[in-house]
Amino acid sequence: MPHPLGDELTELHVHLGGSVDPAALWGIAHEQGIRLPTKDYWEFVDLITVGKRERKSFEDFLALYRWTELIQSSPVAVEESVYEVVSGAYRKANITTLELRYNPMKRNRGGERDLDRIIVASIRGLERALLEYPVTAGLIFSCDRTFSYAQNEILIDKAIAYRDRGVVGVDMAGPANPDFHYKDYAPLYRKARKAGLGVTIHAGEDEGWQSVEEVVEYLEPDRIGHGIHAAENASLCKRLAERGILLEICPSSNLHTQVVKGPDELGEFIAA
Repeated sequence: MPHPLGDELTELHVHLGGSVDPAALWGIAHEQGIRLPTKDYWEFVDLITVGKRERKSFEDFLALYRWTELIQSSPVAVEESVYEVVSGAYRKANITTLELRYNPMKRNRGGERDLDRIIVASIRGLERALLEYPVTAGLIFSCDRTFSYAQNEILIDKAIAYRDRGVVGVDMAGPANPDFHYKDYAPLYRKARKAGLGVTIHAGEDEGWQSVEEVVEYLEPDRIGHGIHAAENASLCKRLAERGILLEICPSSNLHTQVVKGPDELGEFIAA
């Protein structure tokens, strides 16, 4: 008998800050006594979501995460958020393979919460979903381009420490930073790969194709988050194909954030 939601799907690029149902976040916020900027539920939904036809700047899009990350900044909130994303993906879209990425340091209130407690809570949420639904899922820890090297090194080391408990990879994300250079992080990501973790790096989204080239040269990723502007360089596209590096295109995200001009340009990039 065909599944009511169609074929089984795989989703490899999911951010915890942008994937929890607003109703769940609303409930978590109130349970924790977080003072929200509105007492109206529908205004809250508008605050943390982007409509299907709505377009924002890349910076405005990242600003949505301010509230979702704040609400998720406790062990209880992280556990429930991870559970909601993994279980909800199966219930709503028959997604049976999922990798969920997040930055634990953006969930510990600047060091007020114990980082390991946050991480273990996310693992509990993952395990609950795996027990209840026929899914395969893992966690990816996202480093941040605005963090110090020392902070990002801690995140890499934590990912390695929890690699046998559901953490499957490491990422680099966050807004552009003129003082950030991918090549500086080659030793950290080499260590992660040696420990058996997958490597996916955000590049070629709000930056040009040169960022993708730098990532390929210095960080040797398995996948690249977005990478849409790699299409502007034919030789780079060829190199990606030769090395088997997958691009996580994220079409709707690229349209919402206006990193592509519209559906036609997006189609041209994908075709390249």
